[in-house]
Amino acid sequence: MKPKEIMLNIQEIDTTMDDIGDDHIVTSYETPLREDAFVMNDDEKIKAIEGKFRDIMEILGLDLKDDSLKGTPRRVAKMYVKEVFSGLNPENKPQARLFDNKYKYDQMIVEKNITFYSHCEHHFVPIYGKAHVAYFSSGKVIGLSKINRIVQYFSKRPQVQERLTIQIAEEMKKSLKTEDVAVVMDATHLCVSSRGVGDTNSKTGTAHFSGKFKNESIKKEFLNYINSK
Repeated sequence: MKPKEIMLNIQEIDTTMDDIGDDHIVTSYETPLREDAFVMNDDEKIKAIEGKFRDIMEILGLDLKDDSLKGTPRRVAKMYVKEVFSGLNPENKPQARLFDNKYKYDQMIVEKNITFYSHCEHHFVPIYGKAHVAYFSSGKVIGLSKINRIVQYFSKRPQVQERLTIQIAEEMKKSLKTEDVAVVMDATHLCVSSRGVGDTNSKTGTAHFSGKFKNESIKKEFLNYINSK
């Protein structure tokens, strides 16, 4: 193959990969992780990322001897591992403590307006918004703070909103041993508003309804509640 043909093929690959990112493709329900994802501990990952991010900053032409910048590679590395991507590590998964439904409460239980922050896996820029989660008790109830923690755990990883919605719903079903779960999410994607088309007004909505929430009247009741002031 001639050099010009190779260059054309590389450009075609780059264009295709850009299109995949802009088209917001979801490839799997599970977050794509390598089998050796946790061979390194957190400290080792921070050290490795610090070096790589330093390289990125130097390639961009930034002067890392400047007082404002010299600590940035380590700050970013610690932020990635300990904060914004901490949901990748299963050791950080919240343990959902259940309680007997002693009041025999048989109506839907709703936790709405849960603020979440995540990162688009296509461009590594923020996704932020509100999650609304509901369920019917099958004999057990979960502490309300644990619902927030489940949302935060799955949010703190590179994500696409569709997968995030499903992961939260499936974890709720597993924890509560019920299919009667609903999740609705509204979010702003900075990969849309701060780059690309530059649309600062649009939001993305996703939903998952299972069990009793597939009943139109129950679904409508839930949606009316989360949309009410």
